[in-house]
Amino acid sequence: MTSARALLDEPAEPHILFVEDDAVIRDTVRIALQRYGFTVSTAADGLTGLELFRSAHPDLLLLDVMLPELDGIGLCRRIREFSLAPILMVTARGDDLDMISGLEAGADDYVVKPCESAVLVARIRSLLRRASFTSVREEPVREEGGTARAGTPGGARGAGGAGGEERAGAADGRGVLAFGDLTIDTCGMEVRRAGELVALTPTELRLLLVFAASPGVVLERRTLLRKVWDHAWDGDARVVDLHVKRLRAKIDAERIETVRGFGYKLRR
Repeated sequence: MTSARALLDEPAEPHILFVEDDAVIRDTVRIALQRYGFTVSTAADGLTGLELFRSAHPDLLLLDVMLPELDGIGLCRRIREFSLAPILMVTARGDDLDMISGLEAGADDYVVKPCESAVLVARIRSLLRRASFTSVREEPVREEGGTARAGTPGGARGAGGAGGEERAGAADGRGVLAFGDLTIDTCGMEVRRAGELVALTPTELRLLLVFAASPGVVLERRTLLRKVWDHAWDGDARVVDLHVKRLRAKIDAERIETVRGFGYKLRR
């Protein structure tokens, strides 16, 4: 039977897959997330979680690091082989190795347990916003004098030089930014290097767009946390460092420069 939600063409509730071997934690988190309006599936081990992910196609994966059969780090790596869906890792308090391993394996963010439900939901919603942002296409923004320039969710937009001459990072009429052999289609949300499509996670894409909005400008880690991760508090700067490392590996290690003691900048 067709649901009322479907008849009204309302968006479905976000589907979360939670992989956790502790039954009490699994049920507690499931109930809490359902109260916030999420649809939640659960799995007690990594292999079952992998099978459920393949069959259910959840909007976000929430997983513990310590899992039987296939641990959270291994599961994260396996999923990144075929999916760019947001992944939020749950790590033990004070276990930096788990956090670093999870982010290097492809996780977008992490929370430390025990974690308040409101904090967990805020992190989940932030990741879901980031994922939906990659499919948004904005119309060209009109400047004074009627000239069109490409607008992007991250504010990544360029302008041609005097006399129509293009410069690095300038957007063409289709909203494509160019930095050497790296091109960013701000309308189609595609990144190419030397013509080859680069697969970026929503977090990596948003990070690149924030850099592209201000080429040559040094951005502090705190600024990147706020703009990319929606962290209003002083979050862990290592999240930024590890994502920059992953982004560099995909677009060219020389493209993003480290300015020691300050942050990072995108080379023009």
